[in-house]
Amino acid sequence: MAVTLKQVAEVSGVSVRTVSNVVNGFHYIAPETRQRVQAAIDALGYRPNAAARSLRTGRTGLLALVVPALDQPYFAELARAVVGHATAAGYTVVLDQTDGDRERELDLLADQPRRTMFDGLILNPLTLTSADIPERPTRPIVLLGERAIASSADHVHIDNVSAARAATDHLIALGRRRIAVIGTQDIPSGQSARQRLQGAMLALAEAGLPAHPDLLLPTDTYTRREGYRAMGTILDSGRPVDGVFCFNDTMAIGALRALRERSIRVPDDIAVVGFDDIEEGEYAAPSLTTIRPDKDAIARIAVQRLVARIAGQQEVGEEIEVPFELVVRESTASH
Repeated sequence: MAVTLKQVAEVSGVSVRTVSNVVNGFHYIAPETRQRVQAAIDALGYRPNAAARSLRTGRTGLLALVVPALDQPYFAELARAVVGHATAAGYTVVLDQTDGDRERELDLLADQPRRTMFDGLILNPLTLTSADIPERPTRPIVLLGERAIASSADHVHIDNVSAARAATDHLIALGRRRIAVIGTQDIPSGQSARQRLQGAMLALAEAGLPAHPDLLLPTDTYTRREGYRAMGTILDSGRPVDGVFCFNDTMAIGALRALRERSIRVPDDIAVVGFDDIEEGEYAAPSLTTIRPDKDAIARIAVQRLVARIAGQQEVGEEIEVPFELVVRESTASH
């Protein structure tokens, strides 16, 4: 039979309420009392009844993290950071992906019974607008990503325009004058692509450099395959190019492969910059220069904000901008 709170209380010599406070993480308990109760819990093998606790508190201890694609290294690394910070706060994270599908994103906001299994939602949307976010959602929400949505939810992000401008400025500072960009997207879900293109164009314009249309390469997805294909298209066009800015690292790694197959030297002939600072880029050959968003800060702030909202400590949505930095590696800097 399951061990009860009363049995733990009898063994530890305290009240049932004190045992309940220890189990629920109540802070104001004497260390020696907490230690005695925990020893009794361990000895008896007591396990809290999650269903009963949920009915009593109205909380499940679960957070949902939903991103466009879990097979994208950036989102996988971000998810790991979110899980770490949520665990430290006493929560378990359930992961899901939308593939950038608008109906799936809208479904996450719908007032449905199955949504009540989560205490809060961290969402990186690609298609939602301000009109889609309920003024008073059923569960607290924190938004991630580049899509600016005026709402009651907090939005944690980096300045994509400035980051892309910094990446392009780096190529220009190296003396590169024929710079291509890979990853443009003229679709409703392509907000980050538009922001990164804007930053690149600002840098080129400030330097008095042209932006040739055939050096602005669109991609359907941000994958190695697409980066490889786009780089091949640039090289096949015959248009001279000495620098490439890819809108994420996975495409940049695909581009590096295409250059290597054609015996084009990086960075001597063509310098390459990516975006996201995924671990794979650090170990690519050559290692990849990239924009590093502070993923740990994004995760930490998102969890902190969501937990605060769950506790009813915050109601007004805020725009929280997280820093980024340019990380210079071998793809732009010869040893």
